[in-house]
Formats: sequence, C-alpha cells, structure tokens
Amino acid sequence: MMLVSKCLSVALISALAAMLLPSAGWTQMKARVAWTSFASNMSGTWVAQEEGLFRKNGLEVELVHIPSTSRAIQVMLAGELHYSYMDGRNSVTAALKGTDVTIIAGVANRLVFSFMARPEIKSFAEMKGRKIGITRLGSSTHSVTLWVMNNAGIKPEEYQMLQLVDVPNIFTAMVAGQVDAGALSPPTNFRARKAGLSELMDVTKDGPEYVSVAIGSTRSFIKANEEMTRRFIRGYSEGVQFLKANKAAGIRAIQKYARIKDPEILEATYGEARAYIETTPYVTRRGMETIIGELLPTEPKAKTAKPEDFLDTRFVAQLEKEGFYKAAAK
Repeated sequence: MMLVSKCLSVALISALAAMLLPSAGWTQMKARVAWTSFASNMSGTWVAQEEGLFRKNGLEVELVHIPSTSRAIQVMLAGELHYSYMDGRNSVTAALKGTDVTIIAGVANRLVFSFMARPEIKSFAEMKGRKIGITRLGSSTHSVTLWVMNNAGIKPEEYQMLQLVDVPNIFTAMVAGQVDAGALSPPTNFRARKAGLSELMDVTKDGPEYVSVAIGSTRSFIKANEEMTRRFIRGYSEGVQFLKANKAAGIRAIQKYARIKDPEILEATYGEARAYIETTPYVTRRGMETIIGELLPTEPKAKTAKPEDFLDTRFVAQLEKEGFYKAAAK
C-alpha cells in the first residue's frame, strides 16, 4: 500500500512539473532583446515578458532598453543583442551599407505620431524658421518631420532640427520653449494634448503607409539560431494577442515600462497600441517602398532595391501557414 502511495505521489509530482515546464523536452534558451522607445508600439514584447509567454515558448528573455534604433543596431552587430526593435528606415539603411541586418517581424505600418507645436502656433503656415525637436537623425521622428514639412511645402533649409535623444525630451523642450514643434508618439502625444499644445497633424491617420516599427536581427544570427528565432516570434505574437484580448494586462505592462500614472493617458495609450500593432506581424510592401523612395537621394543602392531584400519573415509565414494567427482571431 505504501509503495502504491509513493508511486502515486511521484506520478502527481511529475504531472505537475510537466504542466509548469514550457514544453516537454524543451531547454530554456537565453535571448537579449532591445526595446528602443517608451512608445506603445513596444507593448507586445512588454506583455510577452510580463505574462511569461516567452518562457512558455522556451525562452528566457532579458529586455534591454536602448533609446536609439541606430545604437541598438550597432550593439546587435557587435553580437551583444539577439533581437531588437527598429524603425524601417534605419534597418534598410544598415542593410544598404552592407550589414546583414534584416527585419523578421512588422509591428506598425503607420507613422504612429502626432506632429505637435507650441500653443501659439496654429498651422504649418507659421512653421518657417522654427526649431523642431527630433530624437536623432535617421529616426522615425526625423522621417515624420521631413514628411510633414515637405507636405506643407516647407523645405529643410527653412527650419532647424535639434537632436534630443528621445520623444519625452521633445515634449519637455517644447513646454520649456527650447523648440517650437516636434513629432510625438503615444503616450507623449496624449500628454501634449492635455498640456494644451497644438496638434498640427495626426500623422497616424493622415500620414503615409510606412514601416515605422519592426523587429529585426542579423541574418548570420538567424541562420545559426533558427529554433530560437522561431520561439521568439511565437512568444512575441502571443504577447500581441494577449495584449489585445486582455486590457488589464496591456495596461499593467504599459504602465510599468512607459512609466505612465495618469489613468486617462494609460487608457488612450492602450487603445492606440491595440489599434495599430499588427496582429499578424508582417510589414507592408507599400510601407517598405515609401522608405526606399525616401532614401533614394542619399543611398545609391536604393535605386535597385526591392522590399524583400530587407526581410526575413519566414517564421511569421510558418505560423500563419499553421493557422496560428487565424485561430487567435476567433
């Protein structure tokens, strides 16, 4: 009887252990992943980390905050990162310059920004000769600024751009009168609206199709670590699905990483993330073509480039083929 009891106890413990493990026979792989902004576009990864979805898929992920896509790419090329958020322009530029950087998943195919100005500035007609804050040259804030000003018929030589490292700094500089305008992403654009700044354009709605946020790696790393990349894409995709299906979890993650306390801004930021993060994480062809066209004046190799030259989305395609995204949509 005692032997039977011991056998049952061992069986019960084994069953419980199996339930807690990410998958039978899996060994946890370690991955370093960079997020580059306090914007809501990062929240799929934040949720995947906080809800244990990477671990469920056999990954022990270390999240690293690097407030610059170009810097994150450099760190990744040095072998100190495995995957990183990046904007389309920087990833394409890096590839055109001969690196093996590639996009493995699309996050946002719109420029999720508001172009804001100081309260006394009411239209683009008042923007000539102004100082505009951007994070860095080559960043999404730079791309937004070039696009909106060109759309308004204002040439680059007719305004000044100041590099301020990150989006919250642009808002702070506007309030302090150090710059006159700038492109702000969620949640900073919601803070700016509450502070009474002028919204000259809702670029998310009125701007071009554009790969503003993606996730990338290097082709050499992917070739040597296909199983890790497969697990990462699945864990990330589950994070996006969980974000969209579980408002409380999404808000918790955004509150923690974006450091938002205002309930109204939290609510708006979550809504923006839910609306614009791609559930099936592809980049769009038109969004890539916009970037290639933007680079034509400065990158000679862009003339013969095609969107697929900069992509390795086969892991997303595999999940799609398996019905993973369709099942989640039901």
